Amino acid sequence: MKLLKNDYYENIGIGDIHAKVLAGERLSREDGIRLFDCPEPLAIGSLAHQVRTRMHGDKAFYVINQHINYTNICVNGCVFCAYQREEGQAGGFVLSIDEALAKIDSSLTPREIHIVGGCHPKLGLKYFEELLNAIKVRIPNVVLKCFTAVEIAHFAKIEETTTINVLLRLNKAGLDMLAGGGAEIFNPYIREQICPRKSTAKEWLAIHEEAHQLGMKTNCTMLFGHIESHEDRIDHLVRLRESQDRGGGYTCFIPLPFLTENSQLSIEKPLTGLEELRTIAISRLMLDNISHIKAYWVMLGVKQAQAALKFGADDFDGTVVEEKIGHEAGATSEQGLSRTELEEMITGCGCTPVERDGFFNEI
Repeated sequence: MKLLKNDYYENIGIGDIHAKVLAGERLSREDGIRLFDCPEPLAIGSLAHQVRTRMHGDKAFYVINQHINYTNICVNGCVFCAYQREEGQAGGFVLSIDEALAKIDSSLTPREIHIVGGCHPKLGLKYFEELLNAIKVRIPNVVLKCFTAVEIAHFAKIEETTTINVLLRLNKAGLDMLAGGGAEIFNPYIREQICPRKSTAKEWLAIHEEAHQLGMKTNCTMLFGHIESHEDRIDHLVRLRESQDRGGGYTCFIPLPFLTENSQLSIEKPLTGLEELRTIAISRLMLDNISHIKAYWVMLGVKQAQAALKFGADDFDGTVVEEKIGHEAGATSEQGLSRTELEEMITGCGCTPVERDGFFNEI
């Protein structure tokens, strides 16, 4: 993306923000709101690309990974979720340990396995300990990036124990990282409307910070483009930034565009492509202490994910193989991509593909 001149930013009213970005200074909450109000999304993209280039050059990361969704039966019943089923409802499923293991593509040799699912009312912690342990026996060096903070809170409730004890037990069984889902939008008023049974923002943040205290890394997310405001998005980003200041364990931020196709949630103005890219760019500018921003091709679509690499994102996720949650919501992307396809898409954007592991160590 072409870098714009200083006077251009002055003319569109964000010259002071441009100066802060050049100086590496932290943007304020008010700066973030002004970036959403700016009439020139390409200018915001150019600013974000400057930061992304300063941090990572022309590198775009990818990982040989695999997703496993172990159940879609969930007690939370979030309004926006097209994946969830009630216990006994048609289409509901629970993978046995053997079925979950059978999904691992032995020809792929994944470096990262991503495991998330619904909050099943009867699946105890022993099931997950056995699953993680069995995967580590089969692939000892794989990074297990599993479970959202919402799932951790649910496991603790079922086991009548603390979330930190759940984390300790799962870590001993092989858990390396927490996935970042379940954050949605932190504003409690919005959460009450879209996910009233789900863990609160305070609980979500506390569980991630407990994991950080144990030395575990985690990812973080934001679901945007539903009934939240721009102010809600900035508040969410600021709270993640403050949490990172406290614990320093977030590895990657994943901005997740809301997919309306199969949701019960009525949206007056669905996201435009430019609004998606503007939000990704502002995320890069606001989250100065989180190293990586993911262009999650599963939910963005491959072409939009490529564009995101010029709007602040530096990670293209990975091979994935099979993903159910985003596709149930209406994602039209492929179920999986090959290493060759990932590298061609990255080089097609003028970036250099760099294979990584789950912790972003270059391979």
